[in-house]
Amino acid sequence: MKSQVSEVKSIKNREELSRVATLLIFYFLPGLLGCAIPHVPYRSVYEDPVNFVRLELDDLVLPEWPPTAHNHPKVITADEVARLLDGIRVQEHRIWLQKWIQGEAPFEPVFSPDEIRLLSQHIAQALAEARDNERVTFYLSQPQTSVKRVITSGGLYFHGTELHFILGNWQIIYGIPTYGMIYDRRYPMRPTAPKEFDLFFQPSEAVVHYRHSLWDTLLANTTDELVIDLAKLQPGPVATTSSR
Repeated sequence: MKSQVSEVKSIKNREELSRVATLLIFYFLPGLLGCAIPHVPYRSVYEDPVNFVRLELDDLVLPEWPPTAHNHPKVITADEVARLLDGIRVQEHRIWLQKWIQGEAPFEPVFSPDEIRLLSQHIAQALAEARDNERVTFYLSQPQTSVKRVITSGGLYFHGTELHFILGNWQIIYGIPTYGMIYDRRYPMRPTAPKEFDLFFQPSEAVVHYRHSLWDTLLANTTDELVIDLAKLQPGPVATTSSR
C-alpha cells in the first residue's frame, strides 16, 4: 500500500514539474533565442521618447479564412475610447490562502486620467487607419533610472461590435538588459513577467464571456483579455476623475 502511495506521489510530482517547466519555457525562451524571434511589422501612429501607439500586423488573421479578419477600419470617437479605457480595471490575483488572510484585493483603474487623455485620441486615430489584418498596440513607460522603467502595454482590435482588449503588462518594473534584445518596446503585447492580476470592466454587463482552453488556464491567460460588446453599453459621459 505504501509503495502505491509513493508511486502516486511520484507521478503527481512529475506532472507538477512538467507544468512548471512549461511555464518557464513560455516566459524565458524568448530571451534565450534572442534574435531568432521574428520582428513584428508595424506602422507608427504616435510616438514620443517614452510612449507609443502602433498598428501591428496580426499573424492570427489568415487571408484564406475571412472570419479571422478584424472589423477595421473602425470609426470611433476619442471620447468613446476614453470611456472604454476608463472602465477597465485590474485586481491583484490572490490564491485562497491570501484571500483568507488579506481578503479580496481592491479594484484599480488600469489607466490614469493623463494616460487616458494621451491614448484615447491616438487609439481612435489608429482604429480609423487600421486594416483588417492589423491590431492596435500601445506602450506607456515611466523612467525610474537609466536602466529601469515602469511599463504598461497591450493591444486591442474589433470584431463586429466586440472590442477585444489584451493587457500584456501593467505597472511592471522592467530592467533594460546590458546586452541582448529589449523586448518591452518591441513586443508590447508580450508579458515581460508572470501576470499577477485579473482584468475586469465596468459596467460588467457589457463583458462577453468565452470558454477557455486548458492551455490558456495553465498559462494564466483567461483573465488578461477583455471582450466588451459596445452594443450593450449605454451612452453616457466620459469619466476623467479616476485615479490610482
